[in-house]
Amino acid sequence: MLKRTGPVSTEVDCATLTAKAAEDALLMSYVGPFDDSLFAAFVEAAKSLTLNDKYQFVHTSDESCADAVGISAPGISVSRRFDDSPVVYAGDAKNDAIVSWAKSTAVPKLITFSEDYIEPIFADHNPALILFTQDSGSAYQDVFKQASNDLNGQILFVTSGVTEGIQSRLAEFIGIGESDLPSLRIINPSEQMLKYVYEGDVANMTVDDISAFISDFKDGKLSPHLKSEPIPENNDALTVIVGKTWEEIVLDKTKDVLVKYYAPWCGHCKALAPVWDDLAMAAKDMPDLVIAKFDATANEVAGLEIRGYPTLKFYPKDNKEGVDYSAGRELDDFKTWLAENSSAWIAETPKVEDL
Repeated sequence: MLKRTGPVSTEVDCATLTAKAAEDALLMSYVGPFDDSLFAAFVEAAKSLTLNDKYQFVHTSDESCADAVGISAPGISVSRRFDDSPVVYAGDAKNDAIVSWAKSTAVPKLITFSEDYIEPIFADHNPALILFTQDSGSAYQDVFKQASNDLNGQILFVTSGVTEGIQSRLAEFIGIGESDLPSLRIINPSEQMLKYVYEGDVANMTVDDISAFISDFKDGKLSPHLKSEPIPENNDALTVIVGKTWEEIVLDKTKDVLVKYYAPWCGHCKALAPVWDDLAMAAKDMPDLVIAKFDATANEVAGLEIRGYPTLKFYPKDNKEGVDYSAGRELDDFKTWLAENSSAWIAETPKVEDL
């Protein structure tokens, strides 16, 4: 990324403005007097928007240029090489309002998911309606495209496959496989990445069905879809917790529970695994102490947010809010910590030999 130097916006003549509006991927233009409050807000917004380096900014006081970018002076518009262009700003002369509007103009009505759209969805915490499909030219895809036009501005509309590159990573994160296609999901990055499933028949959905799904989401009528692996048939010394059993095991007030939240690909998690197995064996005859592991990439729990791997949390009988474990990670470190913090370990230790 090139670091922008000098003024954030360039003063141009009409010929340059017209040329740039046709050539630049994203051009924000101001036309009007420079002593207007809208111009001051435009400059401040430009300073904020230069951080993502997507936009070019130009301004002119020559109001004969206004038609070239679709505005009535004084005014602001964005010219872009997709969808309708230019898009004219109709809000107040406020920096934040212009920034928010400008970001919305930087994405198509219908997004094909790629690296370019990680920021407007996840970094900017914008809810997105995602159609996962491997088909091309299907009737339901035409319906989805029509909805993206008719319902533009209500939510981001996104399409994605499930097998290639960044799209496969998105599908894995959402919990979608080829056997699930086609599937329609809403993801809400502003609320712990909660996900919602369209329960209707995607192949036969209508624009009205999609509109109702979005409305139900906005009205809080939908229950989030939480990933879970199948419930293990048996648990040995080391208890395997999945999404469907987390509450039953972790929130059991008759048990102290120590959980390792991990990701299968995490190197630190792999290094800890044999120690964790040994700790579970050391506690296997303590009925009120559970040593457990939870694959946080394949399972989800409402309200539980894991920010790094491995995360170790202890849920004693009298505090099911949980306590972060931050001591050493050798077997003796865990034993010493439990001897100081777990009533179940303390009660049973004298009865266990060779710990």
